Amino acid sequence: MPEASNEITIAQPPEVVFAYLADAENDPEWRPGVVEITRQHGEGVGTRYRQIMGSGRRRINADIEITEYEPDRRLAFRTVVGPVRPAGAYELTAADGGTRVRFSLRADLTGPKRLMAPMVRKTMVSEVGNLENLKRRLEAR
Repeated sequence: MPEASNEITIAQPPEVVFAYLADAENDPEWRPGVVEITRQHGEGVGTRYRQIMGSGRRRINADIEITEYEPDRRLAFRTVVGPVRPAGAYELTAADGGTRVRFSLRADLTGPKRLMAPMVRKTMVSEVGNLENLKRRLEAR
């Protein structure tokens, strides 16, 4: 089961960081693999987004659904469309005049998909590494 996580401190209060993350339509600003993302319906838990991931010419549908929504503390999601369906969470805590953000991802791969584990883990490490982009984006505000 591939997993990856990363943590960073952002010089913004938790409510600012949470509000930005809770609107996944902001994702293309800091996650370079997101080609397009659009809210389909909902607010809070149950919100669904149509998401297209890609690099170069390759495009993959990877729609997500919000599974946990605790303002200023925790936001979790699961991928509901796509060949690999990871789940992830952002955990926020006040720290050093800003917000400590922990981004974690994990994917349960069964059957033949288990062969994809090294590639999936590499992609997930890259995704959680994008917290550096999030930090730059939010601290520039």
